[in-house]
Amino acid sequence: MTSTQPSAQPTSEGPYFRWMQLAMGIVCMAMIANLQYGWTLFVDPIDAKYHWGRAAIQLAFTLFVVTETWLVPVEAWFVDKYGPRVVIMFGGVMISIAWILNSQANSLVLLYIAAIFGGIGAGSVYGTCVGNALKWFPDRRGLAAGATAAGFGAGAAITVVPIANMIATSGYQHAFLTFGIGQGVIVFILAFFLRKPSQAMPAKKKQLNLPQTKIDFTPPQVLRSPIFWVMYLVFVMVAAGGLMAAAQIAPIAHDYKIANEPVGLLGFQMAALTFAISLDRIFDGFGRPFFGWVSDQIGREHTMFIAFGTGALMLLTLSVYGHIPIVFVLATAVYFGVFGEIYSLFPATSGDTFGVKFATTNNGMLYTAKGTAALLVPLASILASNFGWQAVFVVAVALNATAALMAIFVIKPMRRAFILGHEAPADAHARDVKPA
Repeated sequence: MTSTQPSAQPTSEGPYFRWMQLAMGIVCMAMIANLQYGWTLFVDPIDAKYHWGRAAIQLAFTLFVVTETWLVPVEAWFVDKYGPRVVIMFGGVMISIAWILNSQANSLVLLYIAAIFGGIGAGSVYGTCVGNALKWFPDRRGLAAGATAAGFGAGAAITVVPIANMIATSGYQHAFLTFGIGQGVIVFILAFFLRKPSQAMPAKKKQLNLPQTKIDFTPPQVLRSPIFWVMYLVFVMVAAGGLMAAAQIAPIAHDYKIANEPVGLLGFQMAALTFAISLDRIFDGFGRPFFGWVSDQIGREHTMFIAFGTGALMLLTLSVYGHIPIVFVLATAVYFGVFGEIYSLFPATSGDTFGVKFATTNNGMLYTAKGTAALLVPLASILASNFGWQAVFVVAVALNATAALMAIFVIKPMRRAFILGHEAPADAHARDVKPA
């Protein structure tokens, strides 16, 4: 590990340049959002055409998420070494190929291959954009990571209705082809303008409840630290419920027989499922930067406790009253509003705990927890088919409630002890080598 001192020199870029980098990263994230959040719209149409069964089709979703997340450390290594441009360009090509293959998939094997291509492409874009935001904004890590992740959370909001309409009028294959090409082209073009800071961005002195290390820990050192694995476990616990909900919301609505029930709210009226997915994306997108900003003010762990606890309450509400259309719409919206913050808080917490120099790779390793959680998504279908969706919700409630308690009583003291324990020897060493 190496001790780093904040640079007193300003960076060569203009004062607004990093905000432009953040904005382009957000747009790139929005372009890959449908690969995950739009997937639920395709599950039943695919099943209606080929009768492969939901569990078999959802295995494609699991393969996508596993590939998207578990390969991020590899992709992040390329970003830390060569910069974001080439990795984002590669991601744009891969996500286009994935949805083009989906439009032609007449076998489960081809569907699974497309999912793997999509996962590689989405992971290249996701890991790069979040890692780049952490490097450009060491003084606002929660907000920057949250805003970037918001592109992924809310990006599907503006396209859910067009995709649903295209599936209804032209078929799901045409929707895959059209949106796949469009999303990939936009990402590829934006890649030309993305770059990493020319030198380390100095952090500001004001830290409030945000203990931040002065040491840059290498990836092997991070993997040997117990606090990393505790954070990893909590990430898996919370992500499992959210991924299950994202992948299964349409099947749940159909099984509850409310998917096409009209719901009116604030002057808008549409089918319960379409309304729910649209609001979910909006709340998810808003929640990521909001909770990132909150964590910059009151601390990461306190924000986790609030969000995870609220998520447990919303899942409990869905398990009891989810068959009521308006409750289904509002409860899922609030749930996704607090669920998405894991994609802003954990990157920010990782940067605070392990330093900036290897932030993209270290956060990439933590992000693989999403892939681990995705392995539980097919199990949700099996559990639901045997015991009903209420059993799935009860398990998710327990995971979220436990994670909320662990944030305060386990992560908070362990993380502070880790930072202080490593900085004391580093400071002592710095005094010893200080010239007379």
